[in-house]
Amino acid sequence: MTMTLTEEKIAKIDTSVVSEMEKRKIIGLAFSLLLDNKIALLKTYGHADRENQIPVTAETMFRWASITKPLTAIAAMQLAEQGTLDLDADIRQYVPEFPDKGDVITTRQLLCHQSGINHYSCALPAKLYDTPHPFADPITALEIFHEAPLLFQPGEKCAYSSYGYMLLSAVIQRAGGKKFPDQITERIAKPLGLATLQPDYQWENIPHRAIGYRLVPGEIIRSTDTDQSWKWGAGNYISTIGDLAGFAQGLLQGKLIRPDTQKQMWTQQTTRDGQPSAIVYGGMTTPYGLGFQLQLGKQGQGLKPYHTGGQEKVRTRLVLYPAQNHGMVVMSNCEWANPAFFSTLIYSLLTKAES
Repeated sequence: MTMTLTEEKIAKIDTSVVSEMEKRKIIGLAFSLLLDNKIALLKTYGHADRENQIPVTAETMFRWASITKPLTAIAAMQLAEQGTLDLDADIRQYVPEFPDKGDVITTRQLLCHQSGINHYSCALPAKLYDTPHPFADPITALEIFHEAPLLFQPGEKCAYSSYGYMLLSAVIQRAGGKKFPDQITERIAKPLGLATLQPDYQWENIPHRAIGYRLVPGEIIRSTDTDQSWKWGAGNYISTIGDLAGFAQGLLQGKLIRPDTQKQMWTQQTTRDGQPSAIVYGGMTTPYGLGFQLQLGKQGQGLKPYHTGGQEKVRTRLVLYPAQNHGMVVMSNCEWANPAFFSTLIYSLLTKAES
């Protein structure tokens, strides 16, 4: 698919997005379109703070939510390329604090959600800590779930697990010999020029944070603003829409990992019995690679690696069409928003304009 942008097309996109936001009661939204492996268009709409009439701008900071998982996966694969992380070794070689579950769990299984670790369903009761921010270290954050039993034998099947990616954060920290966020900054953010990408530490003053909103019967209210830092590599990053687009551009341009590594990440994994592995996420069953959901694009567009995110204050989407050299990222501060609807809408407007 060849797409070009004109002022007429951009005006049509603006009109349609604003109209759909009004119909769907969306408070704030931002998207960026990538064409020819470059950021071609970045647009913002609505309010980052409705009550104070603060608009969404290119400076607005949105949580990435689960789009943090591809970020974490890239960091892991970089270490694998360096030979400092064995994807098929027992993760307890790196994090012996994690209890022996009677079966070996590997980094590869964490990456593709085959570890058997549950997803938010077996958190332990709150524990008191002497330090003000105990989960500033991913090793401590593991205490939230580390005693919970596995749901199944590692490699037997696939089940989406944010706790698994929290454990992956600890593995990366140990294997890389540096704090997890420092590795993200040094090997991903700085090379790509992502100046705003950072952990969403609630105890730090991060300017331009978007206010989140949720829909309850009869009204729209502000989201709660709880600390999400304990999620680490599962959902603890924040940035502008431009820096999320910059990450997508880095993936399309192959700036972060070797082509053979990228091919591994964008290949559907199999379970230990050789069956294709897929996850149920957002109500849909999709193939899963290493850190990415996978789908065959329509109309001969080829492989479509993508990931979505849903969390307090935000809904997000990153979708790539490597064979076509284009992609899109979408962020909204409304918990009921469907970013996939808006990315599909924008693409449909572009293709109609071409015909």
